[in-house]
Amino acid sequence: MADLIPDIPVMTLILVRVTAFFVTVPLFSYRTIPPNLRIIFAVLIAWMMAYTVPAGSLTADTGFILLIMKEAIVGLLLGLLAYIVISVIQLAGSFIDFQMGFAIANVIDPQTGAQSPLVGQFFNILALLLLLALNGHHLLLDGLFYSYQFVPLESAWPQTGDDRFGEFIAKTFTAAFAIAFQMAAPIVASLFLTDLALGITARTVPQLNIFVIGFPVKIAVAFILLLIMMGVIVAVMQSVFGLMTESMRALLTLLNGG
Repeated sequence: MADLIPDIPVMTLILVRVTAFFVTVPLFSYRTIPPNLRIIFAVLIAWMMAYTVPAGSLTADTGFILLIMKEAIVGLLLGLLAYIVISVIQLAGSFIDFQMGFAIANVIDPQTGAQSPLVGQFFNILALLLLLALNGHHLLLDGLFYSYQFVPLESAWPQTGDDRFGEFIAKTFTAAFAIAFQMAAPIVASLFLTDLALGITARTVPQLNIFVIGFPVKIAVAFILLLIMMGVIVAVMQSVFGLMTESMRALLTLLNGG
């Protein structure tokens, strides 16, 4: 029976990092998952990891509070980085919505509670389904588990004040925005050409009410392009998942001072 009860200080530190990770990481932090279920899952994951994560002699002394704060920061940074990278998929949908004219028609995202455009919401749901189909949630849990190899339990405060940390954040945001623009650029450019053709039509045929015809034409063109490019969009989403795992590893390396 004693083997089922891990070391309490080790279990506490692991539970803090796991809980902070689940608060911000995609999929596990969404409102559709009940909070009590997330708490039970976090405790179960922490209990299993307590037997495998190497830890030295940890005691609940004055420095233990600093270790708890360090674990919370590491978990929040990992989850927040993954969430920001995944959010570029919804950003790409926002670019398309703006060009289609759907920017004024926002819906409430039941997972985050925030307003999101229609195509952006569709991309977000598609990305989540693709993440589950490709076992991306397993990669997130693997990243959490192997984070203890970079930032151990008994390690000091993570290296967040280095100049390389700010450079890493800027490069990650730039790469994520470039992927979002790459995903939305063909459809946005095609809709711009559609606007140009409608403008030429309005000049040549003044009797035609272009404001009545243009809106459904742009919607039809956008939906046709979405169907044609769905394979390319899914491939770009896979590259987003790859960027997410690479960014998490690079962040852990920086936190370790490497």
